[in-house]
Amino acid sequence: MNCRFAHAFTALLITLLTACASVPPRPPTTTEGGVPIDATHTAKGQDSRVLFLVIHYTVADFPLSMKILTQQEVSAHYLLSDEPQPRIFRLVDENRRAWHSGASAWGPNKRLNSSSIGIEIVHPGFMQGPNGQRLYLPFPKAQIDALIPLVQDIVKRHEIRPERILGHGEVTPAYKEDPGPTFPWKLFADLGITPPWPDAARVAARRAVFEAQLPDAAWFQLALARHGYAVEPSGVFDKQTERVLMNFQMRYRPGDYAGQPDAESAALLWVLSNPMPAGATAPPAAPVAPLAPPDRPDPPPPPPAMR
Repeated sequence: MNCRFAHAFTALLITLLTACASVPPRPPTTTEGGVPIDATHTAKGQDSRVLFLVIHYTVADFPLSMKILTQQEVSAHYLLSDEPQPRIFRLVDENRRAWHSGASAWGPNKRLNSSSIGIEIVHPGFMQGPNGQRLYLPFPKAQIDALIPLVQDIVKRHEIRPERILGHGEVTPAYKEDPGPTFPWKLFADLGITPPWPDAARVAARRAVFEAQLPDAAWFQLALARHGYAVEPSGVFDKQTERVLMNFQMRYRPGDYAGQPDAESAALLWVLSNPMPAGATAPPAAPVAPLAPPDRPDPPPPPPAMR
C-alpha cells in the first residue's frame, strides 16, 4: 500500500511540475529599480543590440589573461582557456558592454564595444624567429573545438550576420592583428559560420587579369573600404594601407601577409566584392592574361542601416 501511495504521489508531483513548467512567465510589473510598469504589450520592431562578434587572442598565459581581463581596464564577454580541456569563462554579461575593441570600426559602424560581443582566446600570439621575424603559433584543436559551438550559439541567439564575425585586427588594423594568420577562418567558412571562402577558380581567373596590370593604391583602398575596413583614401600605399592589407591577407591568404599589394590580393578582394549570383558556376582560370587594364570596383554603396 505504501509503495502504491509513493508511486501515485510521485506521478502527481511530476504532473504538477510539468504543468508549472508549461505556464509562460508573467511579464514584469516593475522595472529592476522598482518603478511600476505595464509590460503586457511587446513591440514587433526590435532585435538584439549585438551586431558583431569580435575574436581576439590574449598574448598571455591563462593566469595572466584572467588577471588582466578581470582586474584592469580591459575586458571581454568570454575567455577561452588553453588547458588540455579548454574551459569557457563568462566575464561580462552579454547584456553589458565589455571593453575589448577600443577605437574600432567596420563599414559605417564605429566603436564596436557598444554593439559587439568579444571573445578572448588564451594564446601566446607569436614568437620571435632567428632573424627577428614573427612566427605565429597554431591554435590547439581542442581550443577551436570549444570555440566553434560558443560562436554558433552567440550568432544564433543574436542573429549576427556571417560577415560581421571578425577578428580584432580587422576592426582595429592600425595596431592589432589578432587572432593572426593561424586562426582557421577557412574552417569557419566551411562550417557556414562566416561567409563562403573566395572561389579558387574565380580568384585564379581574376588574378590573371591583375597580373597584366596591378591596380593602384586608390583601387586597393576603395576595395578594402568596400569590404568593410576603415582605410583613408590617401591614394598612396602608406602605412595605414599596409596594415589594413596585412590583416586582410592574414585572414584570406595566411601564407603571405606582408601587407604588400599584389595580383592575388587584388583578385581576392575583387571576388569578395563581387559574389556570384545564386546557382551560377565559377569560370575556369584564364590561361592567358588579357591585356586590358583591370576593372575598378564599383564605388562603395551608401552606408547601410545598422541592421
